[in-house]
Amino acid sequence: MSSQMRNAGILPRVLQSWWAPGRVVRSLRDLPDRALIVILMAAMLIFLIAQMPGHSRAAYLDPSVPLQARLGGALLAVMFMMPLLAYAVAALVAALSRLTPRAIGARDSRLALFWALLAVAPAMLLAGLVEGFVGPGAALSLVRAVAGLGFLVIWGAGLRALAGNG
Repeated sequence: MSSQMRNAGILPRVLQSWWAPGRVVRSLRDLPDRALIVILMAAMLIFLIAQMPGHSRAAYLDPSVPLQARLGGALLAVMFMMPLLAYAVAALVAALSRLTPRAIGARDSRLALFWALLAVAPAMLLAGLVEGFVGPGAALSLVRAVAGLGFLVIWGAGLRALAGNG
């Protein structure tokens, strides 16, 4: 690992994850478990913030469900349910990887997944802005597709790098 990568902060690593995800995830391998929780919760907080413009637009167009109710539901889903789901998915991936020649440990599976979520957070912010200002349509579909593909590529590259096939 280069000293430049070792000394890089979170934002440079998030940006580097879009062109060298395996290298970035490998550089994070020594993070303690408490740091993984912080990464996950930071990603979830950004996802929650990214949803606000869309909820605001929806509440304006359909006032039968007030903005506060929409945001309350999003808060419950994103900050409480999604972390549990992320832990479950990471555990499932680790368990299923035991059926392959390159098994990955549960901690490394969590690192790859949680980092992919944080790395794709800027794209989710852009999707939220497009949803809030432009609304449904081709632009929103394109931004969401880029965010989804970016997530899958970063997650897959992280898993591959941590499984020793990087």
